[in-house]
Amino acid sequence: MADQQEVVAFLARPSSYRGVDSVRHIETHTAHVFLAGEFAYKLKRAVTYDFLDFSTLDKRRTACEAEIVINRRTAPDIYLRAQPVTRRADGGLALDGAGDPVEWVVVLRRFDEDGLFDRLASRHALSLEMARELADEVRQLHTTADTRPDHGGVAGIRWVVDRNAMVFDEHADILPAGLAARVTDASREAIDRHSALLESRRQSGHVRQCHGDLHLRNIVAIEGRPVIFDAIEFNDRIACTDVLYDLAFLVMDLLQFSLPGHASEVLNRYLERSDELDGLPLMPLFLASRAAVRAKVTALEARLARGADAERDKAQARAYLKQAEAFLRPSPPRLIAVGGLSGSGKTTLAARLAPGLGLAPGAVIVRSDVVRKQLFNVLPEVRLGPEGYTSIVNRKVYDAVVTRCRTVLATGYSAIADGTFASADDRAAIEQVAKGAGVPFSGVWLQAPPELLRSRVSARTNDASDATASVVDRQLASATALTGWHTIDASGSQEETETRARGYGVR
Repeated sequence: MADQQEVVAFLARPSSYRGVDSVRHIETHTAHVFLAGEFAYKLKRAVTYDFLDFSTLDKRRTACEAEIVINRRTAPDIYLRAQPVTRRADGGLALDGAGDPVEWVVVLRRFDEDGLFDRLASRHALSLEMARELADEVRQLHTTADTRPDHGGVAGIRWVVDRNAMVFDEHADILPAGLAARVTDASREAIDRHSALLESRRQSGHVRQCHGDLHLRNIVAIEGRPVIFDAIEFNDRIACTDVLYDLAFLVMDLLQFSLPGHASEVLNRYLERSDELDGLPLMPLFLASRAAVRAKVTALEARLARGADAERDKAQARAYLKQAEAFLRPSPPRLIAVGGLSGSGKTTLAARLAPGLGLAPGAVIVRSDVVRKQLFNVLPEVRLGPEGYTSIVNRKVYDAVVTRCRTVLATGYSAIADGTFASADDRAAIEQVAKGAGVPFSGVWLQAPPELLRSRVSARTNDASDATASVVDRQLASATALTGWHTIDASGSQEETETRARGYGVR
């Protein structure tokens, strides 16, 4: 480690900046951050880890400049410039002065830290709507990111697992050796089992220049919208990954914050907007590897902390490692179908049942309203005209629901089919999917008074369903007799409907 003490002391002084009365100094295992007035100044630590090399001034300058470029993809208003700390003629230091650079910093525009997603999550202020918007932001980043087939695949994830194992050994006093060994062994076995899929996704464009560190502390709400920042710039082996491995960090962290509904919402929204179902068999490995990375990094942070903070970090590191092991445990899939007329609460019930059903973060929801919009290549919230609801289109929608559920079950994940299922043929078809896959099936039919159904659909906004009160009337006239599914009174609260569904063993 090079001696940066003089620069750190300089940046910690309010007099080093214009119009600044106080400076807040934050330390991480890779950087010093100085909050001064409207701006933040990020100094790379002169350190070398197994995943990072900031050992020389040139390397730190390169990393600062790269950080600006890579993060302007998602946070252009936050990332301003790379700026030198220079040596004045009198021997003192200056920010962006005329002398020779002795260090480099990244200059960022500050934001309200209360808007950080980890803080929102901690005070139960992170809405499901914000989770959906975040999934859209992640999907947009992945869609526009450069493809990088020179990374990822078997070699990419094996590098992660091997590096984790090495650091686990170095921190055996924090991370239990037996637990660490089980996580490492199970991860390596999963890599061998899925090697062909890892490689096919690498070769077919699913490995991209992603974020690389997509946890809640690197997301902030600004003017009501999620903004992703602090992407990895210093190591392409970390940043250039399978897009689902990038997403897995976010899903894992939401689960760690005890937000299973949000984790399910993020994964399901992402899958609705992208063609990534084939990668689902990799998610347990990806989730476990992300949790193991956080265990490793938190153990490193515990070395820098003191007293109660150090003990907190040690406990958190162990919790991440336990979570990694849990992700790798098998959990047999099942299929649930939630039917009922428009306004009966199918989508709400599906969303409440999905978290924790089968493999983490839960079941994949296949919603007929969303599938319909996918067939027309429009966003779920875009309303369709009569052309979207012909008998031919309706048949295509339910055929696609059946196909998608079959695909999900084949990945090892559970599925929830959310559709009207008003015809006996449609109900029989979805039941046959479960039989063909050899998995348990539960069918529930939600029932509510017609006037309540009409009221609910009339009150909807920004939803994938285009149903109106007149649609409800047509459904009431054409629905066929129900046999074999559990009929549930859905006229009460969401909680009451969920309790009744689970009472029938739908869990």
